[in-house]
Amino acid sequence: MAFRKPPDGGWGWVIVVVSFFTQFLCYGSPLAVGVLYLEWLDAFGEGKGKTAWVGSLANGIGLLASPVCSICVSSFGARPVAIFSGFMVAGGLMMSSFAPNIYFLYVSYGIVVGLGCGLLYTATVTITCQYFDKRRGLALGLISTGSSVGLFIYAALQRELIELYGLDGCLLIVGALSLNILACGSLMRPLESSSSPPPEKMFVDKVPDQYFVYHEKEKTVEENISILEKGYIDEKSVNNVPDCKQDSILNKNTLSSINVNEKDTYKKKVVEQTNFCKQLAKRKWQLYLTYWKETMVLFKNKVFSALFVAILLFDIGGFPPSLLMEDVARSANISEDDYYMPLISIIGIMTTVGKLILGILADFKWVNTLYLYVTTLLMTGVALFAIPFAKSYLTLAMLSGILGFLTGNWSIFPYVTTKTVGIEKLTHAYGILMFFAGLGNSLGPPIVGWFYDWTQEYNTAFYFSGFCVLLGGFLLLLAALPCWNACTNQSSKLPPNTYSYKVASNT
Repeated sequence: MAFRKPPDGGWGWVIVVVSFFTQFLCYGSPLAVGVLYLEWLDAFGEGKGKTAWVGSLANGIGLLASPVCSICVSSFGARPVAIFSGFMVAGGLMMSSFAPNIYFLYVSYGIVVGLGCGLLYTATVTITCQYFDKRRGLALGLISTGSSVGLFIYAALQRELIELYGLDGCLLIVGALSLNILACGSLMRPLESSSSPPPEKMFVDKVPDQYFVYHEKEKTVEENISILEKGYIDEKSVNNVPDCKQDSILNKNTLSSINVNEKDTYKKKVVEQTNFCKQLAKRKWQLYLTYWKETMVLFKNKVFSALFVAILLFDIGGFPPSLLMEDVARSANISEDDYYMPLISIIGIMTTVGKLILGILADFKWVNTLYLYVTTLLMTGVALFAIPFAKSYLTLAMLSGILGFLTGNWSIFPYVTTKTVGIEKLTHAYGILMFFAGLGNSLGPPIVGWFYDWTQEYNTAFYFSGFCVLLGGFLLLLAALPCWNACTNQSSKLPPNTYSYKVASNT
């Protein structure tokens, strides 16, 4: 499909609005799942680690399946995928209201809703990139805030719905709200070329002659024989030459010649198709080998290897607070009367602020985005170590705001990836990193929950989380030091890891 030049406006702003609301509607409940987590603990009586799998799967499965999501959007387009995924998210939420046990929620909420969110994220990003070029960074920044605003609003909304209609009624209403994704998806008009593609007849002359044999040979041998016999009989009746002996000889010769031609044509067809399959398999194998070679080259870059470890450890340790902070407050015996705002809502609104401020800082030429990202990791680790010492709503609210702001470093992660591997390898490297980010999202909350089940308190769990994030930050800092990069550039012939911030921001 041929696309026009991105208009950087016009209908593109409609795409930005509907993509914002799409991420708002699909990610609102999964990101604010901490409110539902408390209800599921009381409803099913399972351990915290086992129950935490529901929310971790919903947030991690979309990143783990990002290659599949990209293939679906590339094959079918953003609009069909968005509409189909809207049914998945709404259906998964409504099915979860009838869950008889925690294992049913693993499928309905964790896998179905999580995969639908992953498909919708890929669809919104893809269609936005098609409509914007010079303003692509601004457009992607605007739509990415939809999930954070959804976290802020859905945390309070789900709590109110649970008080009014119970857990089942809350999930049914939230699922019904998610059906608005269908309306948003229907407005994702693809940016196709204004001129229609030339008809097939214009390309007839360019098709090799050998392919016409198979298109012309649609009839069976018996049908061809009958046609030839009919033609010969008609010709004989016109010429009035009755010669039965000649008829039998000609029919016999015609049949034998047709059988020989048919066998030759069939043999040619088999040989052609066999060779085509061999060439296709060889080409696919070469593509797989090239992919793995490029992956190995990426991991030879020490900064990229440290970045992959850092993002994995950051999501293992940094994601659980957004899911478990409400239960931390309840474990600290903080009364609900002291709540001025849900802690998850504070995390959501500060994540939006963090994305915007950190994204603006990354555009300044004097700011090294890699060091800025490392700083956010180290500060996150320190904040996680401080959670066990918070015994009041005010201190937990302050820590929630700090963690939410630092979680906004997702907005500068593409900048960091571009600076590390270059613009040419960004897509390949970003897909690998997102896979490990999804793995960390899936493992983090259950690990913290298992620590609680083992020790009956959250102190050890958050010490572990803080250690993971600090370890990842220090490894990335050591790999990013100038002296280390100088040694790396001398020992290998990889492209230099210095790229202008303007290029990174446009990416």
